[in-house]
Amino acid sequence: MCGFTGIMDIRGRRDIDTRIVQHMSDLLTHRGPDGSGQFDTPGIALGHRRLAILDVAGGQQPMFNETGSVAVVYNGEIYNFLDLAQELIARGHRFQTRCDTEVVVHAWEEWGEACVDRFRGMFAFAIWDSVAEVLFLARDRVGEKPLYYSVTGDGFFLFASELRAVVAGLPNAPVMDAEAIEDYFALGYVPDPKSIYAGIYKLPPAHTLRVSRAQGLSQPRRYWDVRFADQPRRLSETCAELLERLQAAVQMRLISDVPLGAFLSGGVDSSGIVAFMAQASSLPVKTCSIGFDNPDFDESAYATMIAQRYKTDHLCEIVRIDACDLIDRLAIAYSEPFADSSALPTYLLSAIARKRVTVALSGDGGDEVFAGYRRYVFEHRQGQIRKLLPQGLSRPAFGMLSAIYPKLDWAPRALRAKATFEALAADPVAGYFRSVALMPTPLRQRLFSGDFKAQLRGYSALEVLRCHGDRAGTTDPVAQSQYIDLQTWLPGGMLTKVDRASMANSLEVRTPFLDHELIEWAASLSVDLKIRGSAGKYVLKKALEPHLPAQTLYRTKQGFSLPLKAWFEGSLHQRLRDALDGPSLRDSAIFDMTFLKGLVAQNASGMHNHSRILWALVMFDAFLRQRKVDVLPHRKTMAEAAAQ
Repeated sequence: MCGFTGIMDIRGRRDIDTRIVQHMSDLLTHRGPDGSGQFDTPGIALGHRRLAILDVAGGQQPMFNETGSVAVVYNGEIYNFLDLAQELIARGHRFQTRCDTEVVVHAWEEWGEACVDRFRGMFAFAIWDSVAEVLFLARDRVGEKPLYYSVTGDGFFLFASELRAVVAGLPNAPVMDAEAIEDYFALGYVPDPKSIYAGIYKLPPAHTLRVSRAQGLSQPRRYWDVRFADQPRRLSETCAELLERLQAAVQMRLISDVPLGAFLSGGVDSSGIVAFMAQASSLPVKTCSIGFDNPDFDESAYATMIAQRYKTDHLCEIVRIDACDLIDRLAIAYSEPFADSSALPTYLLSAIARKRVTVALSGDGGDEVFAGYRRYVFEHRQGQIRKLLPQGLSRPAFGMLSAIYPKLDWAPRALRAKATFEALAADPVAGYFRSVALMPTPLRQRLFSGDFKAQLRGYSALEVLRCHGDRAGTTDPVAQSQYIDLQTWLPGGMLTKVDRASMANSLEVRTPFLDHELIEWAASLSVDLKIRGSAGKYVLKKALEPHLPAQTLYRTKQGFSLPLKAWFEGSLHQRLRDALDGPSLRDSAIFDMTFLKGLVAQNASGMHNHSRILWALVMFDAFLRQRKVDVLPHRKTMAEAAAQ
């Protein structure tokens, strides 16, 4: 796993100040502590930081073809690189290394932009073809690896693996994007293709980007999409095929020239991955987990049970999370506001794993691919209820019920029907938005100041989900929700969390459930194979019954939940007060500070639990503080620097 940077002069062949590229690359040292490389020629410069995984001695980057006319900087793993290398050798290409990076170079020579269709893995890369004078960038199908870019007013194209590196290369401090701020407080992250800064973009998953001196900057091009279908299948045959496909996905992710292990939480997904790793290995699998000193949030006993069953070399550390200390570390690692509190234990788990291995497999993606989240079950039920009434009657009827039913946040879940009625009164995408939103739209509108709402001009983060919902190609509420998650939450939330937390600790994480061929196959399964009764991942659990105990398969899903409410009453109380009283939030002119203080008072009273909102606020404050360090110093333009 690595990090890379680059600058290209779109307008001509002006010299690039290599000191700028070097500084950008230095900010990615955590992604690649094992080495660095740089290439520059009039009009373009590339920088690279390497975390050596394959061909440790021979895989330095930038990497070139035989003539030196094609150069690549690359981050990721292409798991079918051995097969591709054999095919390319048969076509006359000569290889100098044993690493997958060189496959990218020769694949570009052989297939051009269509090379991405041949790759099976996680990747982001930039290829410079000096003969065609084309810079070609690509990102993997689901967005496991990040890629940011920007264009300056004087015609320089900048790109990097992380946002901080792009910001460091800009001539002036970027301004925050108002729509991205709305997205963040609605979703808890900034979705592709936006970043928190206007004018800096993320290349979306499954997209390529072409920059040429002849034609300039193209629009990002989608090269892959998933399509959901409802193909009836027998359960027994489906389980057998699922195991075969998952085993193959695990097997191809075991190739490594450095120590390799796995995250083991004790849940279904990570336990299944460890089971197949153990069956494929002659040596004990190195597994890592963390436990918490609070037993209400600790599931390490379940991880230990799986470790004992498969005789893994298991390490479990009981940790006490110092949220105040980690908040500022996360603000640096993520470069833009990120509100998923499970980033804290993910960061700590990555640090523990890095003590023993350089590569770790994880169970991430199982919930998105096989419909494991509770919200999918709710969407399925709501879809069935909507069918009982004509659309012209259902919305008014449920709208009336939502209006008269009291809001009982403090009551048991069974009595909190108001949100359900509100979701049923909305269309499916709007209803799903309600289920995933960090806070309801009316509350979010009160959060912002009048001036900031004027900047938004009526924009709502709901538009993000609507855009993807329209592309889903299905009206089934579960399939549509899965598609939306694959385009938004998965790359913007889950995979961002794992990539930044792991790479901050120089650890590579591989995710078998996100193998694109497995995703395509799972998308063809009917909903009744994914959801039965009140539980999701039905077919996955049935398939894993011979490999995992029922206690693992059928216990209540827990995940990396944290005691946020207790923290805000204790260790985070002062940090929250400092955020409210300090200049960062107040001077941003984004918030209605009186309303913010009212939220804190409501949370403290116990009648409303606003802890997720307050956590998002604290993380935004941490981002603003770090921004003063990373962004605000003024820099000269590249043209001025090159002229000196």
